[in-house]
Amino acid sequence: MPPRLATPSLAADDAALFPPSEPFDSGWLDVGDGHRLWYEQCGVPQGLPVVFLHGGPGSGCSARHRRLFDPQLFRVVLFDQRGCGRSLPRGRVASNTTNDVVADIERLREHLGIDRWLVTGGSWGSSLAIAYCAAHLTSCLGALLRGVFLTGKDDVDGFFQGAERLWPEAWGDLAEGVPSLHSARIAEYYIDAVCSSDADLAGAAVRRWMQWEAALTSASDGQLPLPVLDDQALAAAIDKYRVQAHYLAHDCFLGEAALLALAVKMQRLPTAILHGQNDLVCRPANARRLHDVLPGSRLVLVEGAGHSPFDTPMVQAFITTSRHFHAHGAF
Repeated sequence: MPPRLATPSLAADDAALFPPSEPFDSGWLDVGDGHRLWYEQCGVPQGLPVVFLHGGPGSGCSARHRRLFDPQLFRVVLFDQRGCGRSLPRGRVASNTTNDVVADIERLREHLGIDRWLVTGGSWGSSLAIAYCAAHLTSCLGALLRGVFLTGKDDVDGFFQGAERLWPEAWGDLAEGVPSLHSARIAEYYIDAVCSSDADLAGAAVRRWMQWEAALTSASDGQLPLPVLDDQALAAAIDKYRVQAHYLAHDCFLGEAALLALAVKMQRLPTAILHGQNDLVCRPANARRLHDVLPGSRLVLVEGAGHSPFDTPMVQAFITTSRHFHAHGAF
């Protein structure tokens, strides 16, 4: 059995995070293909370099993500991936694949003059971290992965249908937005609808998707209201979920078997895997499967944590693990 971090089940609490901080550096990196990435550096310039890979695909970094790292120990690099967050053009899926983003990470490392760095990522960010580390082992000090996503059909169907029995009322809201013709393939319907040129159809699908995601992240067995978004917020959400749908429609340009094969290449790299025991978005079995192909990795199933990186037990586990790596260069 893997070690478990015995922590109480607590709601997300900002008190567990480090205080808010501002970047000491930020800017744009032109990576070609018409894409420009927004990046920022936080913490201390002389600290141990670490790159943070956000989830999604399609999401972006936030000021809150900075607060996961000890600002006295780390030089933290955060960036918004192609088409995501503040990067431009927002929502663009052309020239936007996993291989493109892996190449972008290496370009950013070189641009910033960093020799090697600790690679961190959660959910989709964990998948991207594996792909990057496998391709650029000599650029990496180690990998700290959270909420493992294996990128295959089972993961996608697990997200859209796996929690149906656990949260029937919340899932009913998701299913309500699907015409009966598509009810057997609810994931396929939502992926297609979000990418539709019909703005009303895409917007309705995005709001249902967000509602379901919020229910799983908060582990709510009741019905959550549909998110209320003004025109600007809805446009940003459609852009975000269009990128996500683009990746999911292509198994994130990886697929489970390919991702696990890439992970095997990381066997000499210090790797820690943190996964919430109550994660309903990415199944805890994913973390075990990854650990099985990385027998030297450290697997911690975090009690009282779900999928959010900001669940207090997960914050505590992440901070403890990153500090340990800073002190020992290993997990």
